[in-house]
Amino acid sequence: MSDFSNPTPLHPAFDWHEATKWALASRFMDEMEEKELTPQGVVTYQFSARGHELGQVLLSQLLTRPMDGASVYYRSRPFMLASGLTLEEAFASDMARPGGLSGGRDVGVVFNMPARGRATALPMAGDVGSQFTPAAGWAQALRYRAEEMGQEEVRGSIAVVFGGDGAVATNGFWSALTMATTLQLPLLFVIEDNGYAISVKSPLQTPGANIAANLAAWQNLRIWDGDGTRPEETAVHIHDAVAYTRQWEGPALLRLTVPRLSGHSSVDTQAYKSKTELDAEWERDPLVALNHALVPTRMSKAEWHDLVMQVMQEVAAARHAAQAQPHPDAATVARHIWAKPEEPQQVGGLVGEGVHLPVGNSTPHPPEPRRINLIEAIRHTLEVELRINPRCVVFGEDVGQKGGVHAATLGLQGQFGEGRVFDTSLNEEGIIGRAVGMALAGLVPVPEIQFRKYADPATEQLNNCGTLRWRTNNQFAAPIVVRIPGGYRKIGDPWHSVTSEIVFAHQPGLLLAFPSNAEDAVGLLRTALRGNDPVIFFEHRAMLDAAWARRPYPGDEFMLPFGKAKILQAGSDLTLITWGAMVERCELALQAVDAGVELIDLRTIVPWDKEAVLASVRKTSKCLIVHEDIGLGGFGAEIAATIAAEAFLDLDGPILRLAAPSVPVPFSTHLMEGVVPTVAQIQGKIEELLAF
Repeated sequence: MSDFSNPTPLHPAFDWHEATKWALASRFMDEMEEKELTPQGVVTYQFSARGHELGQVLLSQLLTRPMDGASVYYRSRPFMLASGLTLEEAFASDMARPGGLSGGRDVGVVFNMPARGRATALPMAGDVGSQFTPAAGWAQALRYRAEEMGQEEVRGSIAVVFGGDGAVATNGFWSALTMATTLQLPLLFVIEDNGYAISVKSPLQTPGANIAANLAAWQNLRIWDGDGTRPEETAVHIHDAVAYTRQWEGPALLRLTVPRLSGHSSVDTQAYKSKTELDAEWERDPLVALNHALVPTRMSKAEWHDLVMQVMQEVAAARHAAQAQPHPDAATVARHIWAKPEEPQQVGGLVGEGVHLPVGNSTPHPPEPRRINLIEAIRHTLEVELRINPRCVVFGEDVGQKGGVHAATLGLQGQFGEGRVFDTSLNEEGIIGRAVGMALAGLVPVPEIQFRKYADPATEQLNNCGTLRWRTNNQFAAPIVVRIPGGYRKIGDPWHSVTSEIVFAHQPGLLLAFPSNAEDAVGLLRTALRGNDPVIFFEHRAMLDAAWARRPYPGDEFMLPFGKAKILQAGSDLTLITWGAMVERCELALQAVDAGVELIDLRTIVPWDKEAVLASVRKTSKCLIVHEDIGLGGFGAEIAATIAAEAFLDLDGPILRLAAPSVPVPFSTHLMEGVVPTVAQIQGKIEELLAF
């Protein structure tokens, strides 16, 4: 129970009247939504911040530097209100109206907000713990902009990331903690510990139920631990933690214990808590403590009453204004999946910074006839783009002095320094989450995932990056270029030889390049690096040093548009569609076929060149699709369905697919012959279809 008998002086760094206003506003909104709007169905999914208000509204007041960034979570509405979110916007977000932060596209408490005089609220996601690594990326970008780009005005800005006691058990938390402490980043972790993750108590998340105590021996980490319901104690901890983090000597962690005065969400009755527990939580209500701290030393009872009435009126007015907004137009739901030049995002990438790179061309101009392999093509393209774009950064496991396990970055760290080409800890969630934060902070991150299968731990961050523009209603974008080698190479195995491109193709918002040769790799990679959308750039292991894939370097201005296939061989008898390493095998198969087969290399899967495929099929009337990925649900099925829907009457035979069976890639080369389509199998399918 709080002791109000001897109130202590309140910290002078804070505007306590403002803090009270936003704490009250948040409380009244929560109560109105819980008691009225949710039962009425006006708000369909509600998350309350009751009990969490005090530390959030105070912290917002200190984040006033232009590049202060905050990565929030679903109980952060008090912080958002104090940072500039209007009451009407907050209600509209929960009511899924057009005037909300996402325009009705995302849950009302999944926040994002460009800076409004206080911190930029980095786009959050609904995944618990996913907010941590982008915050670390933002913090690293601050150091980068000051130390590598000479932007001294950035020095002293910080990143803050909020989370609950349950979130400290997640991969994202530990990855961000590792990054922040090893790199000594200006990142402040704020853990609001209410003792519960829905119904799971803290001891099952953290041994001893105190993450601050457990991290006491963690190197390069300063820790504050206190009661988040006592105004002066909370204020002192917040002020000191922020002041320390602004020194750029390393990260800090502030744990504030708070009560959760409502259920986890509007569908949680808290039946797992006893009456004794509930009563004890209400005895720690921070608004009661705030009242005792302010009245009568800072304001009279009448002034407190007047402020309460004023805020109640403003909340009621905002509720009615939001409810009067129309519902979103269903016709707009597909907007903002991809970047459009006429609709630039406000924050993120080069566009958000107003930076424009040179526009290249799609005509190759080889400076010499020497043919280079695909890995050299990638390395040289990265070198050129690092040279012309100081915001470009390349990173991943072993990409530094070693030059990458495939040698794609060999020598780049020596040319550009450890600040621009650097190794990371072994955590793919951290690699991609960091990239997202760096992109939001105006850099062009080029993370490498060593093998396609190793991207699995980063699936959450990749998916969230793809939908980020859409979820924020085009306020933010995170254009990253993720380089991922994969596929079979002489031998295979279930871990290093996977392609699984359909997983990325199915995820909205990710472009997917799949070059088959060195020339295309240059053109597509440069387009990706100068673009405004997140890209998965797939580097097939079989093609990295393959003689067939070698081409002359096409020049420093060579760029290929995504969604434009290449017709490698014209024909009128059959259309053969493929991509990646299968292009070479299809070409070899055609050498033994006496017919006019039109061979199409898609080059990019998202988008794919539907027009070229349909035009070819309408000419040849027969179609074979060959790909290395598993056939069940593979991308070939999408192509086949499109042809069946839009060129059915032009067909003179079945649409055939040749792909892998539903098994992993085996280690044995003999077994692999039964998985990856062979030249003989491709030839057999072609002849079967020609004879139909």
